[in-house]
Amino acid sequence: MSKLANLRLATEDGDDNDIYSGFNESNPLYDVNNLEEDEGFIQAVKTSHGRRPPMTALKGASPFGAKGAGGFRNNLASSMGRQPADSDSGARPMTSVTGAGYTAASKRAAFGSTPGVFDPFNQASKGSVHGSELENIDESTPEDKIKTMERTISKLIDESAIANCRGDHTKATEKAREAGKKERQLVRLREQVGLSDGISVDLTYSVLFNLAVQFEANEMYPEALNSYQVIVKNKMFQSAGRIKVNMGNIYYKQGQFSKATKYYRMALDQVQNTHKEVRIRIMQNIGTTFLKMGQYNDAITSYEHIMTEKPDFVSGLNLILCYFTIGDKEKMSKTFQKLLNVNLGIDDEDKYQTDATSDNPQESLYLDAIRNDMLRQLERKRQQIAEYCILTAAKVIAPAIEDTFAKGFDWCIEQVKMSQRHDLANDLEIHKALMYLKERDFKQAVSILKTFEKKDTQVKAQAATNLSFIYLLQGNLSDAKRYAEASVKADRFNSAALTNKGNCCFYSGRVDEAVMLYKEALDNDSSCYEALYNLGVVQKRQGNLDESLSCFLKLHSIVRKSAEVMFQIAILYEQLEDYSQALEWLMQCVSIAPTDASVLSRLADICEREDSGERSQAFAYRLDSYKIFPADIDTVEWLGAYYVDSQYSEKAIEYFERAAVIQPNEVKWRLMVASCYRRSGNYQAAFEKYKQINRLFPENIECLKYLNRLCTDMGLTNELQEYAAKLRKAEKMQESRAQRSSSAKQRSNKSGSADSSNDSRNNSASGGSARQRRMMNSAEQQPHSGGYGATPKQIDASYSDPLGPAMERPKTAARHRPQDYDEFDDIEVDENLLPD
Repeated sequence: MSKLANLRLATEDGDDNDIYSGFNESNPLYDVNNLEEDEGFIQAVKTSHGRRPPMTALKGASPFGAKGAGGFRNNLASSMGRQPADSDSGARPMTSVTGAGYTAASKRAAFGSTPGVFDPFNQASKGSVHGSELENIDESTPEDKIKTMERTISKLIDESAIANCRGDHTKATEKAREAGKKERQLVRLREQVGLSDGISVDLTYSVLFNLAVQFEANEMYPEALNSYQVIVKNKMFQSAGRIKVNMGNIYYKQGQFSKATKYYRMALDQVQNTHKEVRIRIMQNIGTTFLKMGQYNDAITSYEHIMTEKPDFVSGLNLILCYFTIGDKEKMSKTFQKLLNVNLGIDDEDKYQTDATSDNPQESLYLDAIRNDMLRQLERKRQQIAEYCILTAAKVIAPAIEDTFAKGFDWCIEQVKMSQRHDLANDLEIHKALMYLKERDFKQAVSILKTFEKKDTQVKAQAATNLSFIYLLQGNLSDAKRYAEASVKADRFNSAALTNKGNCCFYSGRVDEAVMLYKEALDNDSSCYEALYNLGVVQKRQGNLDESLSCFLKLHSIVRKSAEVMFQIAILYEQLEDYSQALEWLMQCVSIAPTDASVLSRLADICEREDSGERSQAFAYRLDSYKIFPADIDTVEWLGAYYVDSQYSEKAIEYFERAAVIQPNEVKWRLMVASCYRRSGNYQAAFEKYKQINRLFPENIECLKYLNRLCTDMGLTNELQEYAAKLRKAEKMQESRAQRSSSAKQRSNKSGSADSSNDSRNNSASGGSARQRRMMNSAEQQPHSGGYGATPKQIDASYSDPLGPAMERPKTAARHRPQDYDEFDDIEVDENLLPD
């Protein structure tokens, strides 16, 4: 029976009226239940095409393992390409997807392809390379090479600019130079292939400009100027005249203000009037250079033009400074009023405040996002510049526009209150109080600061902090503590207030509480220098040297060029007996403060201790300290003693005379000068110096002893008798003073014992005391009854040299020789030496 027996065609007769006939009949070709009996299908399975991997990755499944339709078709291979058998009455439908490449990765790997790779055209078996063919495009043509080099140059320029923004100027310069080298290679390649007309002018401009910018960032100013000159001289570059502004900036950095002004003016001439913003910026630079050169009238012309066209705060402040320099009070006042009316360009601050009546959460999120974004930071920076310019201008003109600075501040405060910057009036009031402090008018300063007690919290805290500091300087700890506590109460996070309170506790003896307050101030503001410095000092006084050193090292990392901090670190290392570190820090301190004599003296002390007695380096530092501050008595004494020890008494005289000038009532310096004269062998000068000392200090026994000794050595008999009498008289006076002082001490002791006796012995004690007084008076009169010459006394002419014992003189005196001794008896005279 044929398989098409049940198929009815539409053209058969008799079926015209039955249009739905044949729909319930099935085609035997689609009968999957009897496939095992289908000879054509079995023959197709046995061929190589039928043995291809199935379209799914079901392991262990055979084509005949399942009788269900679903399970069987999952493992059914495609019969595409199979020649139909003669017994087949029709071709099978092509329902397999194996031909499109959708096969199991593990089974395809068995045939040599890469697992997991989509390969619909079976390119792996053909030996083709995986990946995009675009990567293997042949770029042998000149146009392709040129495009590749242009992309490389652009990439190098971008990398150079990014490195510059990150602060890596060395890498940025290297990338810029590499881009310049590549660009020159590109130009040569274009010339070789005949494509010179297509040279990219913009690319060349970008390379040269970037290279010049990187040179300028590395402070390689000659190279930067050469690169800018190449751009300026090339007529192909449009708007190259603006580059002259950069050249002017370089000359300004080098201090060549005349050349900077020249290039600024050349750039201004090449900028069109339509570019108003650029012209204003260039005018600002011109005014600044005139201000640096001292040409104030020309600077005034530039700044007046700016304030007329587009006023700003910095130009207004510079204009006020120029008027202040030439002394024009009226124009200072008018310019200050213009400065107050400059538009800051910032909207109302209320846009950053959350509406209390609004329940929209998205609005609060939006405000949190814009409250500290980059635009908000820019607005804050503009506000800070505006406040700085206004306050600085007020402090400059206040003492100049009126007779007194107080009247000038009052006028400025009134103008600020009437302007849109009325919130700065309180700051000007505080500056007025600080001016009174500089004038040491504490009463007026305190009265002004006390007016802020009833104002808002921020101003009240600032005024209370200043009042606390003033009272602390005056030694009024109670008021200082009261205002410090008020300031802390008004603003608990005010580091200055906490520092003042800690200072009050320190002076009151509560050191631990002071340390806690200093630490709290640092927790609130880690950059509070005063609290950190005071904490280090307190730790040092308590003996916590390591903690103190940690504080000062941390402070040094914040304030890199503070000589006080470096000196404290050096002293701490010295106390820790680390002299090498102490020397290193003192050397750094000297580099910062080369005119501080105390640092040099301390450096000399450590060098003398470190070098084990070698005083040459210490002498150099002491001498430098003396040149800076010759009134330091310790340095003068050290230098004089150094020359005496080195047996250069003549040079020591200069320093001891300087010491006598510094301390004119101290006799020892004059005695040292005379002793230096005597040591150097100048006995006459020493004698005159001792006479001068005796006239100024007639009761000095040591000087009289020196005079007696010199008179004896020099054979001055008359002077010897005179000074011997003076010496005896001086010794008598010294003895009498000693007796009077001892008797006065005895009387004080006896009067104290008499006062402590009881009332029953008052009369007898008083009588006894009267008798004792009469006996003591008679005893005191006995030495004077005989006179000074009644009992001759041996004079003690011995003395001690304040500079120590002198060197022993060489024994060069002639020996005693007999009269008939001839020094030339044993010498044989040669006949050649005799005269002819």
